[in-house]
Amino acid sequence: MPPAPPSPLAVARAGATLAGEVAGEGAPVLLLHGLTATRRYVVHGSRALERGGRRVLAYDSRGHGESDPAPDGDYGYSRLAEDALAVLDAAGHDRAVLVGQSMGAATAAAVALGAPERVAGLVAITPAHLGRPSADLARWDRLSEGLRRGGVEGFMEAYGTPRVPERQVAAVTTVIRQRLSRHRHPAAVADALRATPRSAAFDGVGALAGIAVPTLVVASRDEMDPEHPYAVAETWAGTVPGAEMVVEDPGESPLAWRGGSLSQAVLDFLARRGL
Repeated sequence: MPPAPPSPLAVARAGATLAGEVAGEGAPVLLLHGLTATRRYVVHGSRALERGGRRVLAYDSRGHGESDPAPDGDYGYSRLAEDALAVLDAAGHDRAVLVGQSMGAATAAAVALGAPERVAGLVAITPAHLGRPSADLARWDRLSEGLRRGGVEGFMEAYGTPRVPERQVAAVTTVIRQRLSRHRHPAAVADALRATPRSAAFDGVGALAGIAVPTLVVASRDEMDPEHPYAVAETWAGTVPGAEMVVEDPGESPLAWRGGSLSQAVLDFLARRGL
C-alpha cells in the first residue's frame, strides 16, 4: 500500500507563515532545502523515508515556495535556524534527525550547534558553507538582480551556462528553471539571494567540531556539481567528530540528485547509528 498523502502544516513564525507538510509515522526527520529551492528538492519527491518508517516534516524556507516573505528582510542563518526549531515545535517534536541540502545543511549545522538537545542526528547533503559569508557576494548580487528584474529568464542570464559537461547542460538548465518557477514570491527569493550569503551559520569551519550527534555528509563530485565542491564535503566530514561521508561512483549522476537512492543512503545511515 502506498504511503498516505502528506498533511499540510502551517507555522506562524516572526511575521511569516511557513508552508509545510507532514507524512508518515515513526521517528521524525526534518528536511531543509537549499537557497532558491523548495521542500521538494531535498529528496526530490521520494517517499522512501516514509516507507522506511519515518515521520517526514518538510517546509519551504521563508520567501521560498509557498511560504511568506520575511517582513523584515531577514534571511540570515540565525533566523533560518529559529524557523527550523519552530517547525519542530509546531509538529510536536522535541528532537528530530535533520536532513539539509546546501543552505539547508548549513542551517541544520547551526541548529545542531545552537540547540543540540533538539537534534538526534544530522545529514548534510552537498554542503557549501564554511562558516563565513560568501567570498563572491558580487555573483550572488547579480543573480538576485537578474531574478528581480527579469524573473526566471533574468536569473538564467545572470547565471550563465551551467559549468557541467556539455551533455548535461540542457538537463541542468531545465531543472534550474523548474525550481525557480515554484516560488509564489520571486522578489523574496531575490532578497534571500542577497541576504543569506552575507550571513554565517556558525563561526568558522572549526566550529563544526562542536557537533556531537551522528553525522552523514553526502558529497557530489565536482564534474557534475561544481556549485557544491567535493572538497567542502570532505572538510565537513573531516571536522565533525565521527562523521561518515558517501558519494556517487565516478561517472554516475550525483547521489544528491537521485531521491530514492539518497533516501536509502539516509535510511541505511540511521539504521547503522541506531537512530
